[in-house]
Amino acid sequence: MAALRPWHELTQTLADVAMGRQAADLLIRNGRWVNTHTRELIPHTDVAICQGRIAAVGEDLGHCIGDETEIVDAAGRCLVPGLLDAHMHVESSMLSVTEYARAVIPHGTTAVFADPHEMANVFGMAGVELMLAEARQQPIAFYLQLPSCIPSAPGLERAGATITAAEIEAALAWEGIIGLGEMMNFPGLVAGAADPHAMVAATLRAGKTVGGHYASPDLGRAFHAYVASGPADDHENTRRADAIARARRGQRPMLRYGSAWYDIEAQIPAILPTGDGLDSRSFILCTDDAHAATLVDEGHMDRVLRHAIACGCEPLQAIQLVTLNPAQHFGLERELGSITPGRSADILLVPDLAEFRVDAVYARGQLLAEQGQMRAPLPAFTHPERFLQSMHVGALPSAAEFLTAARGDSCLVNVIGVIENQAPTARRQARLPVREGQIRLDETQDIAHLSLIERHHGSGAIVNGFVGGFGLRGDCAVASSIAHDCHHLIVMGTNPEAMAVASARLVDVGGGAVVFRDGAERALIPLPLGGLMSLEPAAVVAAQSAALIEAMAACGCPLNNAFMQFSLLALAVIPELRITDQGLLDVTRFEHTPWIVDSD
Repeated sequence: MAALRPWHELTQTLADVAMGRQAADLLIRNGRWVNTHTRELIPHTDVAICQGRIAAVGEDLGHCIGDETEIVDAAGRCLVPGLLDAHMHVESSMLSVTEYARAVIPHGTTAVFADPHEMANVFGMAGVELMLAEARQQPIAFYLQLPSCIPSAPGLERAGATITAAEIEAALAWEGIIGLGEMMNFPGLVAGAADPHAMVAATLRAGKTVGGHYASPDLGRAFHAYVASGPADDHENTRRADAIARARRGQRPMLRYGSAWYDIEAQIPAILPTGDGLDSRSFILCTDDAHAATLVDEGHMDRVLRHAIACGCEPLQAIQLVTLNPAQHFGLERELGSITPGRSADILLVPDLAEFRVDAVYARGQLLAEQGQMRAPLPAFTHPERFLQSMHVGALPSAAEFLTAARGDSCLVNVIGVIENQAPTARRQARLPVREGQIRLDETQDIAHLSLIERHHGSGAIVNGFVGGFGLRGDCAVASSIAHDCHHLIVMGTNPEAMAVASARLVDVGGGAVVFRDGAERALIPLPLGGLMSLEPAAVVAAQSAALIEAMAACGCPLNNAFMQFSLLALAVIPELRITDQGLLDVTRFEHTPWIVDSD
């Protein structure tokens, strides 16, 4: 598909179409116009489109029809602006950029704001450039945010690369870069550290948006300092009070509804008449992280919309939260977010707003999908070989190396406790038996071995610890080269032999995720692109992802989307405890702490 020409090059053409001096390329007739600027549903509306942009919107635009004009009868269906995901990571879907587009377009998504910090943690700025090159080929808009924290917790973990403030400043001029990605180093900003402040300052000088990530419940001095440092939004708010505090201070709270983060229901009362009744124009909905199975089987921003409506949000209000609000937030109100003259002709045909099932998807004036099926081809993209070779683990550990040495007959240990459907973890402690100088599991306590193997620099280093809450039982292991954010090789299990086999399997296939149970491989997703993404079609990855979740359930895991929570156990910027390549990290104090508390 040809690139969309800038509005300033088409002003005369669009005026000619609106006046009837030139024929429209496409005329959508007799729809109900969802006007996101005025929050109205206006019947009997036509939309005239030329060269991918909207020339006129109004009742009876027959004068825009010519011999070559394509006419589409909306037949009373609602005309909705294309949906925007204001904060997300393509890599979390396990799909390439192209396959991600294939998965979300039929659900009505026509623009995303992506932070490629997963690929950046593996390949540095070269990973960002690769994502940007593939994004530019897509028929929908991909706006990339430059990763701000590579690694996410400097000095406390080591990633595959680092990105400096100087690199950020240079890359802000690249076409397709919308701003700075989520500033996870909130302790650095609060403490006045030079490097994160330099990144924010460069972004503000460039007139672009700084993404936020304040993953702390403290709404006191540290919160005020963080907001004053420049982040314009935040998606780490999980409580109603968090959203209100951000909105009152000029930030835009982004309420998440991804594959595992269910943060809308707790916060949406802030804008409901039955709640706090705040002005909803300061609020935005997003996914942050959504797996392929969620996208293919349940939907994308249409799923988020339906959920917000089910939580009490009025449909026209909910639509603003995923169209005009994010467009205005990123300075793109004159490009996206509404069906109004001059804007990109990104239009959905939707029979019922409350149910919100998309019949047809137009982007840049072209029909891309209909009745849930793609109607337009997507261009092929070739990924250079260097991005398909990322599993540099050195010597793989033996089964014995997955155990933790200790003295005495038992040990009190720190345990990372998962919290279902939330990114934060809980600090747990447990007393475990020691046999033959090694800490063993107690099946009655729902605790598994947890290990992280360094996979970027070939050191062969391994860190061992414990995780609780996954419900694993029997002989099983789960391993993944997706381990936010530094993406080392992470593995948990009840049996060190199974953990060793699972780790070796992922190195053999070039990265991915795997489940072993009772000595057999039960599910595998090969992810050769950076150890993060598949090269397979979205439907294939969705099926593999669903099988992975089923295999974890068969191991005893009752959690919703357990793999997503497993993949975040190394995320060193969200409290309370995380595993890194340097050991156990206490994120409330940003310092490492021992796994073993005491021995008997």
